[in-house]
Amino acid sequence: MKAVNRIMAAICLGLVCAPVSVAFAESAKEAVAGDIIARVGDQAITFNQINTMLNSSAVVGVSVPALGTPERDTARIVVLDKVISANLLYLDAQHQGVDKDPAYQRELRDFSNGMLANLYHRRFLAGEVTVSDDEIQAFFDKTMMPDTEMTDDLRTQIEAAVRKRKLHDRLKEQRSVLRKGLEVDVFTGNLAPAGDDARADEAVLAKFGEEAITWGDMKVRVIAAGKGATDQNPLAMEDDARLATLQAEIDKRIMAHRAREAGLDKDPLYQTRVNEFRKTRLVNLHRAGLAKDREPDEKDLKSYYEENRDTIMQVEMRKVQDVVVKTREEAAALRDRIESGGLTLFQAAAEFSVAPGAKQQLGEVGWVARGRAQPALDKLIFSLGPGELGGPVESTEGWHLIKVLDVSDAQFEDFTDQQTRQLTRRRYIHDQLDAYVTNLRNKAFEVEVYEDNLVRLAQQEADMVTRLTRQAATPGSRTEQRVEELQKMLGE
Repeated sequence: MKAVNRIMAAICLGLVCAPVSVAFAESAKEAVAGDIIARVGDQAITFNQINTMLNSSAVVGVSVPALGTPERDTARIVVLDKVISANLLYLDAQHQGVDKDPAYQRELRDFSNGMLANLYHRRFLAGEVTVSDDEIQAFFDKTMMPDTEMTDDLRTQIEAAVRKRKLHDRLKEQRSVLRKGLEVDVFTGNLAPAGDDARADEAVLAKFGEEAITWGDMKVRVIAAGKGATDQNPLAMEDDARLATLQAEIDKRIMAHRAREAGLDKDPLYQTRVNEFRKTRLVNLHRAGLAKDREPDEKDLKSYYEENRDTIMQVEMRKVQDVVVKTREEAAALRDRIESGGLTLFQAAAEFSVAPGAKQQLGEVGWVARGRAQPALDKLIFSLGPGELGGPVESTEGWHLIKVLDVSDAQFEDFTDQQTRQLTRRRYIHDQLDAYVTNLRNKAFEVEVYEDNLVRLAQQEADMVTRLTRQAATPGSRTEQRVEELQKMLGE
């Protein structure tokens, strides 16, 4: 099937035919060059962006089908829908001023400073920390007993210790270089644990140049550093750990400042990562705020459960093995042979069952939910315990012998149960957020999907896979050579 047909089918399953559909831009004047496949307000969504996300199933929550397959096209639409929803929330967050939140601004600044500081350190300060044989021997002679043997493991440990010491000395030197000509004031009185509860966020911990670091900027990290140090070593000084954390922050901010002076904030990778963080963090912050505002009260939660009980509740289920024959007499005879040990149910399914796929599956049907089978079968299946054989019983397919292999009890059927309430609450808030995003999609921001580009790029991908597959099958191809090399390495 051509990619065009696959994409159209996938779209019909996803965006266009769903209640939260988007408008498609199909006219010539709306055609978009390059790999842009959708726009949400002023936010462009590219084919490459969707493919990158699609290749990270842990991020997007869907499987990662192979390139050029129908499953890939369907999954691409699922991811596109998620990205459209995220962009709607991003634009809404900006519209509502969520991006002005001080905590968000602090997180964004910290991320940016961290990125720039790392760039500056790698570009101007970092260098390989080498350890010579003479340094290893000197450390050994100074710290080891005279009769100690220099083993490979001990040599490795000494090398790591010497490298760590040299790195520490280098960082001290770098700090001196970084701060040269810059007056740095540290107000250690505002770091004391005893004043944590009463200390205002505006309290200044350090000043350098025109920049100040406040308690509000650092309190979470400073407190965690102090507690972590004493938890790891009861003899450690909490004040020292707090001060070290503050000094590291000062160094980071100075390096970030130097990086901006050096133009490193124009680095494409830096800009990409900061923009990704800005957008993702704002969406998550906005979503969390929306969810908090939609916490249900007891009445709403119970009403929601009653209205959606059939989808929330997990009914009782049985894992079933089934043999189907044409007559009651044949079924009874098979049961006698099975119970006497002359035949297993697997053998009976493979040799006698008329059910489709019985020979391949050996009669294993899988999980059957209560109320889903024909009445007589349902009654028998849910009267059996694990390992029990039942029947013969008649259905429209014939006469059945049934064995229950496993049991899954009903869940979430009692609203007063804590797990049921938690699941109901999550479902309630999820539905509320879905409804909110749907309203944004329909009323607040324009959403366009460029069908022509989407289909064209999907077809290019499918054609590329076909071409590479043919090349790989050509005698003497590079792919064939690599397979042969691998086989030789594996001794085949």
